[in-house]
Amino acid sequence: EVQLVESGGGLVQPGGSLRLSCKCSGFTFSVHTMAWVRQAPGKALEWVSTINSSGTSTTYADSVKGRVTISRDNAKNMLYLQLNNLKTEDTAMYYCALATSTYAPRGQGTQVTVSS
Repeated sequence: EVQLVESGGGLVQPGGSLRLSCKCSGFTFSVHTMAWVRQAPGKALEWVSTINSSGTSTTYADSVKGRVTISRDNAKNMLYLQLNNLKTEDTAMYYCALATSTYAPRGQGTQVTVSS
């Protein structure tokens, strides 16, 4: 069974930082391109970032470029997202996912709230 368990979210002030983690199991993590996506209340799912299977290639949405870093540890089956200089518009539920056309399967999410 594919399992993706996110953690690391929380309440942070604008300009703050968070590091999200995702523990993956039930599939061969090291051969899959992975992604982070997010969903704000009342809005559609939004792609944030993608990383290839070896971790040598990354892409970012324009809305987060320069403030976010995706990474992975294939030895530990872990995916990460470092969020810096957070803005109120970054408030959303963040999900790690296999980089399929529907970003499924994905985890249960971790909430990031940016507020003063």
